Amino acid sequence: MLKGVALGLFAVVVLAATGFFVWAKTPMSATASSLASVSADERVEVMSRPDTVVMRPTETAATGQGLVFVAGARVDPQAYEQTFAGLVATGVTVVVERPTLGFGILDPRPLSTFTDLAPEVDAWAVGGHSLGGVRACQYAADDTSVDALVLLGSYCATTDLSDDDELAVLSLGGSEDGLSTPAKIATYRDMLPGSASMVEIDGSNHAQFGSYGAQSGDGSATISDEEARERITRQLTSFFAGVGV
Repeated sequence: MLKGVALGLFAVVVLAATGFFVWAKTPMSATASSLASVSADERVEVMSRPDTVVMRPTETAATGQGLVFVAGARVDPQAYEQTFAGLVATGVTVVVERPTLGFGILDPRPLSTFTDLAPEVDAWAVGGHSLGGVRACQYAADDTSVDALVLLGSYCATTDLSDDDELAVLSLGGSEDGLSTPAKIATYRDMLPGSASMVEIDGSNHAQFGSYGAQSGDGSATISDEEARERITRQLTSFFAGVGV
């Protein structure tokens, strides 16, 4: 009888683990329209790899600046191509990381795994969306090569960077974000340096930081995806131009 119970429990664990693995490896994919838009953008070159998406400028001289960006939980890295196309067009190289099992906080790889893909970059920022931002905060704390941090609909939930006065930080949130809500971002504000730039995009929700469609639990945006993207691009380009990373 005990043997039967043990086998039953083992089967439940195996099924649960298998279900989680399948769920985790089924990402929220980039919309076809966003991929088509970036593909037609002659200012940007995109190289899609199994574990990353690397975006480089083609018409503007590279600035020597780079951003390693950790995708949100179960979000395909290609869903951020449209988010960063405008920034890349100004000369910034962007490497979007596909996290292990779709969760950045489970990814043990060092930052150099991704910075090595763009040896032409001499100054690096790290960033992330949602749970990806939590991993980006860890990169910022652990790697001395990081000059700046960019959080999109995210916050440093487990890493205290408040004493790092040399770290430039841009935190972009959405007023209608139902997941990384304005209240949650405010709760963890003290984990960032006092000089951090905290910007709330009025009318934007969580999913508008990428291009993958609606997300369960999110709020309803009151501005269009295009308007949200324009505001995000404006903030990103201003930040990178200002901090000189």
